Amino acid sequence: MVNRAASAAGLRLAERATLGHPVVDGNNVIGAVADGWWRDRPTAVRRLLVRMHCLGEPAILVLDVPQADLPEGVHGRVTVCYATRRGRDAADDRIRELVADVPDATVVTSDRALRRDIAAAGIAVIGARTFLARLDAAGC
Repeated sequence: MVNRAASAAGLRLAERATLGHPVVDGNNVIGAVADGWWRDRPTAVRRLLVRMHCLGEPAILVLDVPQADLPEGVHGRVTVCYATRRGRDAADDRIRELVADVPDATVVTSDRALRRDIAAAGIAVIGARTFLARLDAAGC
């Protein structure tokens, strides 16, 4: 289930970091834990959305493929966005577009290329497990 050592290390980092406005690479965060998400992707997305709501902070959740039961737009304090095209790195490109309009953005991803690009642009970035540890610490 959860790697306790990684969670503890992520929690220490999460406690020191101010998240700003999280822009979350949803599929990357969902895939960070082997909890069977691949058997029911829509449920895994909904589970992440509920956990993000629990934080009570505004956030943007970016997903690769649209879900019929989850339209793009505002859902409570979380805005759901989908990649605007199909194919490799489509959601990453959408994240790059979105952060240009979010001055206090913190991108949540473990994708190496996206992390490199975001950090080079001077935008804060944290890993998927760090974000999950923050959700855990908040009881979400």
